[in-house]
Amino acid sequence: MCGICGFTGYRQDQKTVIERMMKAIEHRGPDSEGSFCREKITLGFRRLSIIDLEDGQQPMESTDGNLHIVFNGEIYNYKELRAELETFGISFCTHSDTEVLVNTLQQYGEKALDKLRGMFGFAVWNEQEQSLMLARDFFGIKPVYYAEIDGHFVFASEIKSILAFPGYERKVNQKALEQYLSFQYSPLEETFFRGIYKLMPGHMLLYKNGNYEIKTYFKTKLAPGQWDRKTNMEQLRNQLAENLKDSVEHHMLSDVEVGAFLSGGVDSGYLASSSGADQAFTVGFDEGDRYSEVNKAAKVAEKAGLKHHVKIISKQEFWDALPDVMYHMDEPLADASAVALYFLSKEAAGHVKVVLSGEGADELFGGYNIYREPESLKKIAWIPFGVRRVIGKLAAKLPDVKGRDFLIRAGMKVEERFIGNAYIYCEKEKAQILKNKVTGPSTQEYLRPFFEELESENRGSLQDMEKMQSVDLRYWLPGDILQKADKMSMAHSLEVRVPFLDKEVFDFAAKLPKEAKIAAGTTKYIFRKAVSGFLPQETDERKKLGFPIPIRVWLRQDDWYQMVTDLFTSKAAEEFFRTEELLQLLKDHKDKKADNSRKIWTVLTFLIWYDRFFTTCSK
Repeated sequence: MCGICGFTGYRQDQKTVIERMMKAIEHRGPDSEGSFCREKITLGFRRLSIIDLEDGQQPMESTDGNLHIVFNGEIYNYKELRAELETFGISFCTHSDTEVLVNTLQQYGEKALDKLRGMFGFAVWNEQEQSLMLARDFFGIKPVYYAEIDGHFVFASEIKSILAFPGYERKVNQKALEQYLSFQYSPLEETFFRGIYKLMPGHMLLYKNGNYEIKTYFKTKLAPGQWDRKTNMEQLRNQLAENLKDSVEHHMLSDVEVGAFLSGGVDSGYLASSSGADQAFTVGFDEGDRYSEVNKAAKVAEKAGLKHHVKIISKQEFWDALPDVMYHMDEPLADASAVALYFLSKEAAGHVKVVLSGEGADELFGGYNIYREPESLKKIAWIPFGVRRVIGKLAAKLPDVKGRDFLIRAGMKVEERFIGNAYIYCEKEKAQILKNKVTGPSTQEYLRPFFEELESENRGSLQDMEKMQSVDLRYWLPGDILQKADKMSMAHSLEVRVPFLDKEVFDFAAKLPKEAKIAAGTTKYIFRKAVSGFLPQETDERKKLGFPIPIRVWLRQDDWYQMVTDLFTSKAAEEFFRTEELLQLLKDHKDKKADNSRKIWTVLTFLIWYDRFFTTCSK
């Protein structure tokens, strides 16, 4: 795992600039650095040594000397690709996956991306064509950012590296803030920093002669209609078990020890137990069993014979870490579990360089409880939709009592009610708290083209649950889940590998029928069956809980209440928000009139991010 950066065009201070950019992402690769400077291209690299510890230094060139690459990630089928390339007479100087990648690109060009199995963000300079190619992996496990600054095309693994390039003027992207308040992350291509963009998952960018174009080479498309209906559930279970086993084996390829993150749930429990890892890592909070999965994780560790490391996070150190968490995130993220992941990664990095983690299982196999909602709504499907819509609008005017939200959602189509696993502020609420008028599209308007694309590509064959799953695969997974996994782990120079997000596993999961995901009163039905032999029974049967964080409790305590009040009355808060509305949200939460914890946290993390990048940096 590493950090990459670079820019096109000649500068007298090329070496100084690339060193500054590399320094900004030193945490991604503390083991060594390297650079490549030519008249029209400068490449920078920070290395975390995982495979071929002696000879895997970058930038690296192809055998014929034409391509020069900086690469962040792992190619898990590099041994198979190497054997294939050797049949073409290509010889190798190292045992690294980087050398295999650059020569695969030289041999196959853009089509090389279809051959890769792994996670990656890379930049490759073609000397003969005087062109630059950027690419990001299929699911968005690894990040790539880019910008055009004073005639230079600039790219990096993290935004802070681009901020180190001379001439960039920091400005907040107001439209990103608007979407963030609903999604709890920004789904836009343009980041919170105006003029800096992220390359989206499954995309490549080709730059030449001062212009660039972006191409899609992979989409996370569900295809349940391709399921062979002659295959029964037992056969699906066995096939999935084999696919998962193969992926885990490939993800264990390393020249250093690989550990495992371990919660009390099914996903991480399976990886920790089946992988052959020797060490597992868990965090929790000293706020009772509701906010700690340490005991549940310990049972899994005991069954698997793992050395179990536990970190208990205090309320004060959780708060104190927020500025550093937001700095490493690059953009605001209102997912409080990112902070827990920051501490978990720090704990693991004290023992290993690589860990396995369970991201992606819920999106691929239908693990979120919200995916069961369409089944619940079927109970009232006999009521004409027009009548349900009227009832829903009437219910919206009622106090917040039990059953009210169900009636509201029953009167809405899935395209209207679902934007992903988080829905923090609705459009009316955003307009109430934002100081400036909302200028971008509503969340529903933003997602409308995607829902229309789903309808067109699948000819209306996807069920509501599968539409919800598709939204999460395209937006929630890279925007929240994978973003925090990469940034929080790399903050501590730790590589996180996600075996469920393997292209071979996805090809299988994409064809699963809904009955293999939501069944028998549970989620991830066929997945649970496939991994049950590796877990204690109580773990196998647990409902999806997420990462429980006690911020709801802490925000009602005097110390946190006062600290948040100070932030909500700061100059930054006054610049973006109607502070009297924020203070009312906070007061109502403390007085237990409403649970506003997620709304408060969303604004809070934005303000801490803003202070870190726009106030602190200018002092």
